[in-house]
Amino acid sequence: MREFKRTDRVADQLQKELAVLIQREVKDPRLGMVTVSGVTVSRDLGYADVYVTLLGEQAPERVKENLQVLKRAGGFLRSQIARRVKLRHVPELRFHFDESVVRGQVLSSLIEDAVASDRARNPDGDNEGESGGGDGEERS
Repeated sequence: MREFKRTDRVADQLQKELAVLIQREVKDPRLGMVTVSGVTVSRDLGYADVYVTLLGEQAPERVKENLQVLKRAGGFLRSQIARRVKLRHVPELRFHFDESVVRGQVLSSLIEDAVASDRARNPDGDNEGESGGGDGEERS
């Protein structure tokens, strides 16, 4: 069994606290629906890289604006975390846009397009290559 490192535990706690704080305490109207998708903490607990995603429009200027709002609110968020989480030193927060969701959507649409074009080329080919137990196992 793998034991969790302290940095992992701190990162998980920061992610939970930041998710609540950003939704409830940051009162900037420019800030959209932001989700904290992950947090990684440096080994010395000096820095925390906070990865966020946006609900809805993913335009680059919108992403940049939201990251700037979060950066400006970083001091406030850090002070609130210091009140809520018992740490000797609260890490400096660095915000990044998490592009994995966007990449996942692109890959998903590519797969859907490939499946649709395959079905269009071979409409009755769904059963092709399947001959009564052709998976290599013997049936008794």
